[in-house]
Amino acid sequence: MLKIRLITASVLIPALLIAIFFSSDWVWSFLAGSVVMLACWEWVNLIKLNATAKQLFLFIALGLCLFVIYTFSASYTQFNERFILLFVTIAAFSWVVFVPFWLVANVDFNAKKLLISIVGLVLLPATLIALIGLHRISPWLVLGVIATVSIADSAAYFFGKSFGKHKLAPTISPGKTWEGVFGALLTVSVYGALLCHFLGYSVWLLVGLLCLVVLSVMGDLFESKLKRQANVKDSGQLLPGHGGILDRIDGLMPSLVMSLFYIYLPLLMQH
Repeated sequence: MLKIRLITASVLIPALLIAIFFSSDWVWSFLAGSVVMLACWEWVNLIKLNATAKQLFLFIALGLCLFVIYTFSASYTQFNERFILLFVTIAAFSWVVFVPFWLVANVDFNAKKLLISIVGLVLLPATLIALIGLHRISPWLVLGVIATVSIADSAAYFFGKSFGKHKLAPTISPGKTWEGVFGALLTVSVYGALLCHFLGYSVWLLVGLLCLVVLSVMGDLFESKLKRQANVKDSGQLLPGHGGILDRIDGLMPSLVMSLFYIYLPLLMQH
């Protein structure tokens, strides 16, 4: 399994770097949209919608994704600004208020298919908005968020395996531990401190990176809850050794959206 994971990663990482730094705005939008639509397909399978509901969900999701791409490609208008502001604000609010509440309350999504369908139609297109929006400012922002979440994931895995004794959320994801979370925070703190020291960034960058770690854990737990209630190990099998698309972007979804909320939207407000 480890060998397969490494082979997949050795293909995905260069492909991701090429896409981030060498894609035109249109190509990046298309690639990001394709990834989000694949995640939408996995979402409807996780929540086990019937055939008609699946088709309706995917039709609406495709329409939203195409509209997002059009919004970024069209000339700047007040409507574009308001659409992006509204959509990302709702998604950001959902990640910091609703999702933690659902996790703590242990809500049964199997009994609330309409609710979790609407949630998917907000959180997934918002992820596309974040991917396109951050990339328009600087490809380095996209890489920075992905790198932070990846470092946190790897550190959490290492510290959890090596020192994990106290379960983080045993009813949702028994493999995750508090030691893993603290290890992720510690490792990202070191990473952030090095960036601040060698690149001259403000110490507030470190605070932001630690917030991304917390958000990534939340996204991971949320997807784990969906998988546990669907009684599956992975969201899909598209990525050998790594599961599905949602398995790879669960921690990125809230991290990207909140990054856009704090970085990109103030720029929009200046127009």
